[in-house]
Amino acid sequence: MPTLTRFFIKAGLLYFVLALLTGAAVQAGPFLDLPANLMALQPVYFHLFLVGWITQMIIGVSFWMFPVLSHEEPRGSERVGWFVFLFLNTGLILRSVAEPMNVWVPAEPWRWLLTVSAVLQWLSGVFYVSLIWGRVKGK
Repeated sequence: MPTLTRFFIKAGLLYFVLALLTGAAVQAGPFLDLPANLMALQPVYFHLFLVGWITQMIIGVSFWMFPVLSHEEPRGSERVGWFVFLFLNTGLILRSVAEPMNVWVPAEPWRWLLTVSAVLQWLSGVFYVSLIWGRVKGK
């Protein structure tokens, strides 16, 4: 299994646990008399689960298992793959901080941080498509 795939899968597993903890906190809040503004974590839960867990697992496994691109670079540019990992995770972490902070302490910096996080995640998607596109081929 390639190192990059292991990083994606391990990060995905970590985000899975964080998503479950976040979701549990949001759901348990009313029963434990936690602050009502804990609901600001609900979008974080969805992003941790869908982008952090599911998307990273898909990217990691597809990088590993999709057909070989060429003999010289069987998986394409590994450097681009690392950019995908870096941009996706940086964007997700920034979003996980900025999303609730934008609700709890509304201020311009949080909105800018949300924008930066969205751009990073979009770039990771563009880089991923450029990396995997040539490997999607018929027999």
